[in-house]
Amino acid sequence: MQLHAERFPLAITECAPGHIVWAGQRLTRSVLLRSWIDAPQHWGGAGFDGLGAEDFALLAEGQPDVVLFGSGGRLRFPPQPWLAPLAQAGISLETMSTAAACRTWNVLAGEGRRVAAALLLDAALQL
Repeated sequence: MQLHAERFPLAITECAPGHIVWAGQRLTRSVLLRSWIDAPQHWGGAGFDGLGAEDFALLAEGQPDVVLFGSGGRLRFPPQPWLAPLAQAGISLETMSTAAACRTWNVLAGEGRRVAAALLLDAALQL
């Protein structure tokens, strides 16, 4: 899916099975993006089943206003114990498919919001 090019340098311009294009870079591994940092960070393990509490604790770093969790090609919610560090820091987590998280990233980051996006990239990504 081609996304409309936004007018900011950290836009996600493509979201397809197994990859996204962010800030002109093709990313093929699950990734953590932060609107205040212009470098992606590998995030998570082997898909949703490889995630754990330590992966979600990392999302609280930098105190984002909101975290977008793109759960891959289908909507999957993380267990509540994984979310404790975010809840303790008063950080909201929004769970959606990765394609929806990419679109939402463009809106929130484009508005200058302090947003983080943890995106699972899998070959079964539904567009």
